[in-house]
Amino acid sequence: MNAISSFWDAAAWPLFTVFGAPVTLMEAAGFVLAVAMVLFNMRVNPLGWPLAILSSLLYCAVFAHSKLYGEAALQIVFAVLGAWGWWQWLRGRGDDGQSLAVRRIGARGVFAGVAFVLLAWPLLGWLLQRHTDSDVPYWDAFPTVASLLGQYLLGRKYVENWPTWLVVNIASVALYMHKGLWLTVLLYAWFVLMSGAGWRAWLKLAPGRRPAAA
Repeated sequence: MNAISSFWDAAAWPLFTVFGAPVTLMEAAGFVLAVAMVLFNMRVNPLGWPLAILSSLLYCAVFAHSKLYGEAALQIVFAVLGAWGWWQWLRGRGDDGQSLAVRRIGARGVFAGVAFVLLAWPLLGWLLQRHTDSDVPYWDAFPTVASLLGQYLLGRKYVENWPTWLVVNIASVALYMHKGLWLTVLLYAWFVLMSGAGWRAWLKLAPGRRPAAA
C-alpha cells in the first residue's frame, strides 16, 4: 500500500499550470499515449490498443481526482475493451469468417447504436446524480455512454466509430473546460480534428464507398 501511495503522490505531482490549473504527470503521460493511440488507429495498426490501455488507466486517476466518476469508471471499461479490441484486430473474424476489415455497420446498426445511447444516457446520469457527488452527472454520463458505443464500433472496425467519436470529443471538450483540465481539453480538441480525418481515411478503405464521401 505504501508503494502504491507513493506512486500515486508522485504521479499526481503538478508539472506545470495552464490557465492557473495544474497539469499532473498522469495527465501529461495520458495525453502523449492517447495522441499516439489515435495515430495508430487511423492507420488501422493494432499497436494503438496497448497504448489505449495504458492511457485509459492514467486518465482513470485524472478523472477520479476531478470527481468525474462516470469518465473515471469508463477508463477502466476502456482498458478492458482495449484488450478485447486488440484481440479483435489480431484474431477477430467478420460474418464471412474472414479477418476483420474496415466496413460499415448499415442503417439498422446505426439505429441500434443511437437507441442504446438515448436509453443508457439518462439512466447513467440518474445513477451518478443519486450515488455520487458529481456536479455534472448528466453531462458526465453522455460522453461515457457514447464512448462505449464508439469503442465497440472501433473494435469491430466499423467506419461509424469515427463520427461517434466526433460527437463524444466535442461534448468532452466542453466538459473538461468546465473542470479546468486544460491539457485534456487540448487533447480532445485535437481528437475532434482527428475524428474527422479518421472518418475520411476509413471511408476510403470501406467497400462500397461512394466517390462523394471521399
